[in-house]
Amino acid sequence: MSNIIKYKNIVLKYIKESNIHSLQEISNRVVITISQSKDCELRQKIKQEIEALDSQKKVNIVFVQEKKETANVSDKWQIKGVKNIIAVSSAKGGVGKSTTSVNLALSLANQGVSVALFDADIYGPSIPKMLGYENVPPISYDGKVFEPFMECGIKSMSIGSMLKDDTALIWRGAKACGAIEQLLTQTNWGDIDIMVIDMPPGTGDIQITMSQKINFSGALIVSTPQDIALIDAVKGINLFNKIGVNVLGVVENMSYYICEKCGARADIFGHGGAMEMAEKYNVDFLGAIPLHYDIRVNSDSGTPVVLSLPESLHSKAYEGISCKIIEKLK
Repeated sequence: MSNIIKYKNIVLKYIKESNIHSLQEISNRVVITISQSKDCELRQKIKQEIEALDSQKKVNIVFVQEKKETANVSDKWQIKGVKNIIAVSSAKGGVGKSTTSVNLALSLANQGVSVALFDADIYGPSIPKMLGYENVPPISYDGKVFEPFMECGIKSMSIGSMLKDDTALIWRGAKACGAIEQLLTQTNWGDIDIMVIDMPPGTGDIQITMSQKINFSGALIVSTPQDIALIDAVKGINLFNKIGVNVLGVVENMSYYICEKCGARADIFGHGGAMEMAEKYNVDFLGAIPLHYDIRVNSDSGTPVVLSLPESLHSKAYEGISCKIIEKLK
């Protein structure tokens, strides 16, 4: 057994392997870097054991702790009247994040809490179509503050209501963030228990700015079971962890398909990937949403499935997730 392995085995008696940043043998020194806050007692124990094993070695132990990127409270966007804000993120497009946001918001409202839904997917806003107010401009009674749309029992706002369907926003990050801030802070939300924010896909400038500027109560990660989607979902988890936003859990969308004719189940995008990812990164798995024709059709027609088919299997799946979220926010 090499000396490095012997030294590592000693360190592993006291800390997890994931916390060993590096372990090097340089001449007559052993240099160990540990990713955690400084612990003098732990340092002394490891040093004594290694030096007892090899009296010719001098041991240097360095503790490092990554500093979370946080914004000052005074720098936060002031969203009046809203008690809890949760981000629904995928860090990737095409996994049903917006559909999940809409149905989750409606399911939360069904639990008796006041809910708002904000569409921050500024380059591809789809909330107006899903809630049935597409091409209807917002109202402002004083020319300063917008009145939110009240559809399907929830309040909502989206820049999509101000654009034609074929209009492409060619905005850089700063301008896009400015528009999001204006819509969020200059809308008359009233008293809201939970605001759901449909985040834009990716982990770029807009997502970082929003995560730093908004007092999120937590974030929800949406992914399909497919490996290529899970890779990006992990990036989303790491983004929120780095900035200091609590990850409430993971939802596996398009989890499986049940044939309506024969009842056979098909795992079109794989199975259980999001659950395994959640376990690996120590976050909760909140539930699985099936791939179903009714979810797509009702989303396109402005009658989300939770509203139009409340007793369906898919609506019950959203209900289970919303109940878990409410418990976590308590």
